Amino acid sequence: MRTSIWKSALAGLALAASAGAGAAGATRASEITGDYVEARTASVFAGACHYNGELTTTGRDAEMVWHIGSGAANGVDLAGLTAMAAVTAPDNLKDSVAGRRSVLYIDSRATEEQAKALAGMLTRSYGCALGEVVAVKRAPIAFHRTGESFDVVAKGVGNLSVAAMPNAECCKQPNLVWYEPLVAITGRKVGFTRESGIDDSTLGVSWTKLNQNTAFYGKFSVK
Repeated sequence: MRTSIWKSALAGLALAASAGAGAAGATRASEITGDYVEARTASVFAGACHYNGELTTTGRDAEMVWHIGSGAANGVDLAGLTAMAAVTAPDNLKDSVAGRRSVLYIDSRATEEQAKALAGMLTRSYGCALGEVVAVKRAPIAFHRTGESFDVVAKGVGNLSVAAMPNAECCKQPNLVWYEPLVAITGRKVGFTRESGIDDSTLGVSWTKLNQNTAFYGKFSVK
């Protein structure tokens, strides 16, 4: 009798462990991770005078890029896809309550099912950063990363070319980093923006910035 009870108990523990492992596996499988890069129209790393000079005059626009390394949304595999968002607001984006508006661009290589899943994941996870998403569009987006250099081209929409700052100055002088990334990322670094820009008729924005410390990059993760 006692032996039977122990056998039943051990069987129950094994079943629970198996279920737990299955649940953990499902969680890992559903986690979406990848590279994130953003560029603003204001320098995010600069001297105090430079920062204050831009605070009320610019910094109202940004481009945001997500490149999916692995993961699925609603059972739809998104690995290898890229999305770009054009974001604008009436005030500097440092003001989190400013009336942000955005257009989300989904990689034209994505199937309709993938595009719907990717757009849904981004708007659900980053709604505060995006504000009112006024349109979701498709565009051919090329994403290339070499070490800590990123080159993104969304044909007819925008370009983004970002390199690591020399000597990791943003880490050595954190007091000169005046902003936070628009979304939560790990391993956050300030990037030197060789080129950035957005041309979007829906938002009515067209801007270009060259050779300034206007970018953030790191890893994003969504469960």
